[in-house]
Amino acid sequence: MLLTGEYAVLDGAKALGLPTKLGQKLIVKRTTSSDLIWESLDMKGKTWFESTISLFDFSAVTTTDQKVSDYLQKLLKNAVRLNSEFLSQWNGFKIETQVEFPLDWGLGSSSTLIYLISEWAEVNPLLLYFKTEDGSGYDVACAFSDGPVEYVNSPDEVAYTEVDFNPKFKDNLFFIHLGNKQNSAQGIKDYIKAVKNKSAFVKTITSITEEIRTTKDLSDFEKLLQKHEDTVSSHTGFEKVKDRLFSDYSGTVKSLGAWGGDFVMATSVDGMDYVKKYFNSKGYDTILGYQEIIL
Repeated sequence: MLLTGEYAVLDGAKALGLPTKLGQKLIVKRTTSSDLIWESLDMKGKTWFESTISLFDFSAVTTTDQKVSDYLQKLLKNAVRLNSEFLSQWNGFKIETQVEFPLDWGLGSSSTLIYLISEWAEVNPLLLYFKTEDGSGYDVACAFSDGPVEYVNSPDEVAYTEVDFNPKFKDNLFFIHLGNKQNSAQGIKDYIKAVKNKSAFVKTITSITEEIRTTKDLSDFEKLLQKHEDTVSSHTGFEKVKDRLFSDYSGTVKSLGAWGGDFVMATSVDGMDYVKKYFNSKGYDTILGYQEIIL
């Protein structure tokens, strides 16, 4: 979960990322085959993708989804570019991946996969990410972190630091799934077209991130979340999620990641019962407490 820094992190703002307890695992077994036999399972153990992948050029010999196969080909080729010894012996493998969350939640099925393959290939996960994707990379840093992360991706450096973010008011923080998986690549394109005065935007968001990390009081935290929403909206023209969907909600609602999809964070002094009643009445059924989902 990207608590602060959405969009601005692409231009060097300091962001605060919250790794989730739910992730993905990858099992590698050597086989007598000369190909990679790939199977991806959902959280219930049901196969949602299968492919036989050639070790010659990583193209799909057979596949149930060409788009996913094309992405895997790109990922594996880039891993080999970073480590020429990876898969160089022409040994076949059976690969099994399994996510621990619903695929439509947008909790990082691709970023965790990048990290897992980087571990297998013995390469730097962020280098593999930047060869494969166009985003900030914060989600890959979260994939290998044991707790909240401050992340900066600027022209001068890519830096990540595990930080002590454990608010006393975490029982007043909730995550609501909007049921609208956002295309991150499209979100980035929309931002690039819309953003105004990048330097001021980055400076303000960095300041908010630094303040949020040390905030002790829920009321101050809510004010900073609101300032963050106002800042993103004023610099991009994007409509705030509370104005669009939850204008009568008594607490603060903040978008997380690309606006318009995946999860939002809501604050409430009235506890889970009120939050569930409110969001259920709006048609949203997945409401998670902070300690339930955040690592």
